[in-house]
Amino acid sequence: MIIFEHLLLLWSKNIFKEMCVKPIIAPSLLSADFNRLGEEIQMLNRSEADWIHLDVMDGVFVPNISFGMPVIKAVRQLAEKPLDTHLMIVQPERYIQVFKEIGCDLLTVHWEACTHLHRTIAQIKENDMLVGVALNPHTPVSSLEDVIQDLDLVLIMSVNPGFGGQKFISRSLHRISELRKMIERNNSNALIEVDGGVNVDNMKDIINAGADAVVAGNAVFKSENPEETIQKLKQR
Repeated sequence: MIIFEHLLLLWSKNIFKEMCVKPIIAPSLLSADFNRLGEEIQMLNRSEADWIHLDVMDGVFVPNISFGMPVIKAVRQLAEKPLDTHLMIVQPERYIQVFKEIGCDLLTVHWEACTHLHRTIAQIKENDMLVGVALNPHTPVSSLEDVIQDLDLVLIMSVNPGFGGQKFISRSLHRISELRKMIERNNSNALIEVDGGVNVDNMKDIINAGADAVVAGNAVFKSENPEETIQKLKQR
C-alpha cells in the first residue's frame, strides 16, 4: 500500500495529476471474465491502462448487483494500479472506512444517493482517499457548483447506470463541455471521467469535449485483443 499512499501525497500537491498521461484509461472489471479474473488483472497490469475501475452495485440504487468487499480485497492483492471505485449504492457513507481498509484509492459516490453530499465528501477525504461524485444522465451538472472545489473527480454517466453494454448518450458531450467550463470557472482541480458506451469510435469526441479519463468495459474485455484496444483508446 506504500505506493498508493505516495500517489495520494503527490495528488494532494497536484503533482500526480500532472504525471497522468491523458487520456486516463480505466477499464471496468465488471466486463471481465470472472472465471479468469486473476489473468484479466495481470493483463491490465501489463497494459497501458492507468486505473482499474470497480463498479459496486447494491440492487437498490441500480437494478443490478455486482461484487462487494471480498472481491475488491482480492483484486487489491493482484492489481498494480490504483483502484477507481464507483459506488452505485444507497447510503454510501456507511461503508467509506471499509473501502479504505480493503485498499481503494479513489472513491466515487452518486450525487443522487447522498442526502448530505458535503459531509460524505469530507468523510472520504478524512479516510485518505481521493473523492469523486457521479452524475446520472438526468442530473444537472450545475448540481455540483457548490462542491466542485472539494472534488478530485467528477464522473459523468453517459448511460443509465446498472448494466454494461449500453449505447453512449450523445447529449453527454454537451454535459462534459458544460462541466469543463464550471471547473475552470471555479478554479477546481477536478478531473472529468466518463462512464458508459465508450469505445474507440467515440473516444476522440469525448476527449475533445473536455474529458480527462474514460471508463471502458465491453470495449476492452469483449475485444479480440484487450491490451491492443487499451492502447488504441490511449492513442485517441
